[in-house]
Amino acid sequence: MAVGDSVSEDMAWSLVWGVGGLLLLVWALRTLNRAWWTPRRLERALRAQGLNGTPYRFPKGDLKENVRLDKEALSTPMPLTHNIVPRVLPFLRRAIDEYGKICFTWFGPVPRVTIMDPELVREVLSNKFGHFGKPKGILLGRFLFRGLVSYEGEKWVKHRRIMNPAFHVEKLKRMLPAFCACCSDLMSRWENLVGSEACYELDVWPEFQSFTGDVISRTAFGSSYEEGRRIFQLQTEQAELVIQSIQNLYIPGYMFLPTPKNKRIKAVNREVRALLRGIIKKREHAIKLGQASNDDLLGLLMESNLEHYQEHGNKNAGMTTEDVIEECKLFYFAGQETTMSNTQQACRQPQPAQVGQPQIVHSLQTVPAKVGEQSEPG
Repeated sequence: MAVGDSVSEDMAWSLVWGVGGLLLLVWALRTLNRAWWTPRRLERALRAQGLNGTPYRFPKGDLKENVRLDKEALSTPMPLTHNIVPRVLPFLRRAIDEYGKICFTWFGPVPRVTIMDPELVREVLSNKFGHFGKPKGILLGRFLFRGLVSYEGEKWVKHRRIMNPAFHVEKLKRMLPAFCACCSDLMSRWENLVGSEACYELDVWPEFQSFTGDVISRTAFGSSYEEGRRIFQLQTEQAELVIQSIQNLYIPGYMFLPTPKNKRIKAVNREVRALLRGIIKKREHAIKLGQASNDDLLGLLMESNLEHYQEHGNKNAGMTTEDVIEECKLFYFAGQETTMSNTQQACRQPQPAQVGQPQIVHSLQTVPAKVGEQSEPG
C-alpha cells in the first residue's frame, strides 16, 4: 500500500508539473506572438503598402524614445509662440519630419499610422463601413474612464442620442453662474495673495489646476461640488498611476498582481465609483421629490435620460447608473487638461488684439502679478 500511494503521489505531481509547464508554454507563445511575430508581420504589411515609419523595437516599440524626447522638450523653456508641437509632441514631429506626413510609429507592439492629409482624414472620419474601429485600450484604461469615447455600434448610438441634448447651447447657458462663481473665487484668492505688494510672482499652473477642478465640479454636480472636488483629485491621481503603468514593459496578467501600484489603482477606482454612485442616488431621490436642479451636467444628463426612457417606455432604453458613472468619469478626464490648458493659453497669448484677451488682461490687471520673467499676466 505504501508503494502504491507513493506511485500515485508521484503521478499526481507529474501531472501537475506537466499541466503547469503546458500553461507556461502557451503563455510564452502568446506573449511572443503579441510582442514579436505580430508586430513584425504588421510592419512588413505597412511597408509593402508604401508607408514609411520607425522600425519596431522589441518589446516596447517607440515608448522609450518617446519618453526621452518628452523629457528633453520639457527641460527647456517654452517660447511665447503658437508653435507648440515641438514641445507637446516632439516624437511625432520628428517622425513626420523623417518619414513624411503619412507614417507609422509604435506604441508598444501596436503600430500607429499618422495621417496629415485632410482628404484622407475626412475619408477615415466619414467611413460608415466599420473598417476604422476605435483602438482597443489597455485593460488598465478601464479604471480611468470608458464612456461614450470607447463605445461603438448600438451602444454608442444610444449614449450619443441621450447625451446630445445635455450639451445644447441653451442648456449649457444654465452653467454660466457656476463659471462666474469659480472665476470670482480665483480672483479673490489672487487679490488676497498679493495684498498691498506692488509686485507679486505667482505660479499659475497649480492655481489653474485648482480652478479647473472647481469649474468641472460645480458644472458637473452643482451643490455637490465639494464631493466633486474629491473625485477630481482622485481622477488626477488615477491618470498619473495609469500613465506610469503603460510606460513600463507590458506583461500579460501583471495588472492582476497585488503590487502597491495596482492595489492603489483599484482602491481609487472603488472610491470614485462609490462617490459618484452616492451623488447619483441623491439626485434620483431629489428628482422623485421634485426638488432636483437641472442646472448642472449631472442634472441635464439625468433629465435627458429620463425623457429618453419615457419616450420609449422601456427600462433598457436609457442608461443605467453604472453607465452614468462612466460618463461622469469621462467628463472629468476630458475636461481637466483641456480647460486648464485653454485657460493658460488664453492668458498668455502674444497678440493682445485677439477677441476676448483684452477682457482677460483687464480682469487680471487687478492683480499685479509677475510670472517668471514675463511682463504680461499668465
